[in-house]
Amino acid sequence: MASTFHMAWFLQGSSAQAWGEPWTGNIGSEWMSAELFVDLARSIERACFDYLLIEDSIFIGENWQNSRDIFLRNGICVPRQEPSVVATLLAAATRRLGIVPTLSTFAYHPYLTARIIGSLDQISGGRAGWNLVTGFNDLAAQNFGLAGMADHDQRYVVAEEYATIVKKLWDSWEPGAILDDHENGTLIDPAKVHTIDYAGTYYSSRGPLNSGPCPQGRPVIAQAGGSAIGRAFAAAHADTIVAAPTGVASMKRYREEVRAQMAAMGRDPDSCKLLFLLSPIVAETEEQARWHADQRKIQTAENIPARLARLGWATNIDFSQFDLDTPVGELTTNGTQSTLQAFLVRAGKQTLREAIVAHYGSGYCVDVIGTPDSAAAQMEEIMEEVGGDGFLIVLPDVSRRSIATITDGLVPALQRRGLMRRAYDHQHLRDNLLAF
Repeated sequence: MASTFHMAWFLQGSSAQAWGEPWTGNIGSEWMSAELFVDLARSIERACFDYLLIEDSIFIGENWQNSRDIFLRNGICVPRQEPSVVATLLAAATRRLGIVPTLSTFAYHPYLTARIIGSLDQISGGRAGWNLVTGFNDLAAQNFGLAGMADHDQRYVVAEEYATIVKKLWDSWEPGAILDDHENGTLIDPAKVHTIDYAGTYYSSRGPLNSGPCPQGRPVIAQAGGSAIGRAFAAAHADTIVAAPTGVASMKRYREEVRAQMAAMGRDPDSCKLLFLLSPIVAETEEQARWHADQRKIQTAENIPARLARLGWATNIDFSQFDLDTPVGELTTNGTQSTLQAFLVRAGKQTLREAIVAHYGSGYCVDVIGTPDSAAAQMEEIMEEVGGDGFLIVLPDVSRRSIATITDGLVPALQRRGLMRRAYDHQHLRDNLLAF
């Protein structure tokens, strides 16, 4: 029997969430308010999820026929609001749920990231995290005056220095630095606040952080390491990892490799929780669930250009140049390598048309399709084989209806099996992640 596992939600960052999908209401005219995101946060907090991760990007795609048209017409990853602003709204609307916005290393100076996430940790009472990403698209780099992105592996070399500075800034305030001593007229003990005087190859920062200490000491760091260097980086710095290997065997192997790397670095592998991306389909009957699964494939088959554009957005590949009815072949990218690898694994020797249907018709790492109880049983079996630590839910059709299939259908079934907490043990996000 699998042990209790963690659950989090991976929110793809477009404010006009799932525009054009069924049951998304008037999102095309209501997206500015972020009310859907607030409702999502409250719902998954009621279901005792560990955290909500807000994915982000800072460009509009042009990876289809060298044009923005298909991205704008279909609302593919646009519009996107600043995630730290949305995170503040979600923190104010919740009391226990962790809030984890994405901030890119190329777009924010390390001091600014440390200050933003530290401030979020303060106003949320110790529930903040930072999804650490290096960026992947030249268009995003050009928005900040850069010629383009550095090579994939070089981005992690730069990120190593970046993460070091952020951690040092969070540590620039010792525990107990805030005295609030009215009798002696001292708010802050000067001896417990320090400069960091870091001068590296890519970044430098004097410090200390002027926003003050974080309730968690250091907010939680989330990271998605798919490539070899990405896994090593996550093993060194992450408190929770966004994992996307395809198939149960690959999930198990990925977890074992990352935990071995952590142990070799002197870290306790249990101090980092690996959560696997999952897009479950849950319905009242097995037949209904299977129908929804079939519809996911049918909708992909009917919208192949848009789906290929979405894949190209992440991988920096313009798939419009390829024949839909020839095998996929070998592809390389300076973009998101884990996304491309997941696509190629599913593609096999299929044509591009068949491969994109298989890719977007799937449940990410593995398929889970059924009633609440049968879906919970599938997740228990998967996690028992993989070994832990939990799942990161991501839905292609986020709406109040699809959210309810998870929070009011799947979650109670998991709780009845003892696979998911019924109440939070702690105030802080880090402590809840380490509770089991």
